[in-house]
Order: sequence, then structure tokens, then C-alpha cells
Amino acid sequence: MFIKNTWYVAAFAAEIESGKTLARKLLNKPVVLFRTEDSKIAALEDRCSHRAMPLSSGHVDGCRIRCAYHGVEFEADGKCARIPNQERIPPAANVRSYPVVEKDHLIWIWMGDAELADPAQIIDSPEHNDPKWTWRPYNFPVNADWQLIVDNIMDLTHVPYIHAGTIGGNPEQHYGAETKVEFDGKRVELLRKMPNSVPPRSYIDAGGFKGRVDRWQEVRFEPARGMTLRVNAGGCDAGTGAYEGRRDNGFELANNHFITPETETTSHYLWTICTTADPATGVPDKLFDQFFDTITEDEQTLALQQERINDDPGRTFVGIASDGAVNQARRLLSAMAEAEEGQGMAA
Repeated sequence: MFIKNTWYVAAFAAEIESGKTLARKLLNKPVVLFRTEDSKIAALEDRCSHRAMPLSSGHVDGCRIRCAYHGVEFEADGKCARIPNQERIPPAANVRSYPVVEKDHLIWIWMGDAELADPAQIIDSPEHNDPKWTWRPYNFPVNADWQLIVDNIMDLTHVPYIHAGTIGGNPEQHYGAETKVEFDGKRVELLRKMPNSVPPRSYIDAGGFKGRVDRWQEVRFEPARGMTLRVNAGGCDAGTGAYEGRRDNGFELANNHFITPETETTSHYLWTICTTADPATGVPDKLFDQFFDTITEDEQTLALQQERINDDPGRTFVGIASDGAVNQARRLLSAMAEAEEGQGMAA
């Protein structure tokens, strides 16, 4: 199942260099991204209308991309602008273009009905521009259905098991966390509190904690504004007011999980880890390395899940008590898919 009428992150802005092409398969569609000479981003169907040559193997010249096979040229809006030695250009020579927006060092793409694409709806990633935060981007190819990635972030009770050596902590504290799920039909929020916790290794490195901490994990999922899960997490010395909003005495992590389907069973998992830890201490680099290991563990777990699902694709999951946020997220995505199916856009 794909949701077409929403924004996805196709790439990090730094991945698209001037004069070069970037090929991606998004929602089963081959797409070529390129930056024109005036620094604007273009996204076209990665297929020349003449003989199906991938345009990504061609050349960017000014504001056009030229097919490497016979030299047919296309504007950034997909209009065929030149066919060598031919004056008349048939309308059928044009290729599909996709709405794209460069924002917060990210390239957002809309794969559905272009008339519905509203850039003002794209969710903000303010940490990417705030000097208080240090951040690093990563792009993981994941051999799993994109919905499994959403499930993984919406149920953080896996953290002490899959990530025991980094951000984990005591399993009983995670399962016993005060948990609240909010759902208003458009967004799902998961709010978790773990007071008086033994801090995991990454928290000790970042916050210099000597004793127990009050931890929080806050996940926000609002897919109509972009297929993104924003996770705010952190810790403060126990009893110092973390749950009343006094968090300056600890440290915060902001994890932005940008999830873009590639095919039905593979995904692009782009994410940024952002921290308020002082860069001069070297702590951010330690955290980035630890979170790289953390996401690697997630990627391996998701791939194993997908293997078993492929073995018996019709078999359903058995729910447990911690599935509350996952169930609401699935319900929200199903509603979006049903709405598109009614418009004849289901995939």
C-alpha cells in the first residue's frame, strides 16, 4: 500500500550537486532529481519518452536534462524542449514532472495529484537551522515495507531489547513507562515518561549524569504533512522538573525519521539525529556513532521481519498491549489510502 497524496523526502539537499543527476525509485516509480543552473531542484520521470533510456544517465545542461541515447532534451517541468534535427515536437514527448520543494536541507517530493501539492503543509525540521542544535543526516536502504518502519518508531518498547548497548535501558522501565497516546484523526502522538531511570550509556555520554534521570520520549506522526516521525527524547537529573518543561539542565535529542517507500518491500529510510550537547565536548560525534549503530540494528530487525512476512504474506499479526500508537497510526494510514482509492489513485 502506498499513500501518494502527501510529501516524502526524496533526498538530502546535499546529495544533489549542481550539474549532476540522482536516480531514485519512489513508490515504485523511477525518478531522476537534478539541480538546474539557477539552483532549483527538478524531479522527472526517469525515462526518456523516445526509447525508455533512463534520463539519470544523461547530462544536465543549464536548466535542461539531455538524454544520453539520442540527445533529446527536457525542461525542468518535463516539457520536451529539443529533438535533434527535428522542428516539430509532439506533446507525447513530454515526461511527467513531480512537485519538489527544498526546505530545511531536505528535498521533498509529491508523488500524487500535483494540484493537491501544498508546500505550506510540509512539516518543519527547525533543528536543521538552529545553531543550538548539532545534527547529522543518514540514508539507509531498508529491505522492508515502509509501514514496518512506522510501526517500529511508534512502539518504543523494543528499545531495551534491540538497542540494549546504546539507548536501551531497563526493559521493565520501558514496559512500565507512563504512556499516553493521543489521536485526533490527523495525527498520532505517543508520550512516554520514565522517571527515576538508570540512564543508558548514550545518555551518560551526552549529559554527564552521575545518578538517575527522568527520561521522556515523545513521538509525533502527522502523515498528511509529510511521511515523517519526529521523536523528541532526552533526560534530566531525577526530580529537577523535566516533566514540567524544565529541561535546560539535561540534554535533548531530536530524531527525524523520514520514511519513503521504494517498492512494496523496500524503503528509503532517511533520518537526522540532532542534539543539544555541546559540540566542543565531542559528545555529538559519540552520539552520532551510537545512533548509526542503533538504526543499523533497526534495519536488520526490519529486514528479518520482512523475510518472514514474505514467507506467509496473508498471515496477520497478533496484537499486544503496547500496540496502541501503532494501531492508531495504521488506522490513520488506512483511512488515507481508502480516500485515495475512492479517487482512483490506489496502488
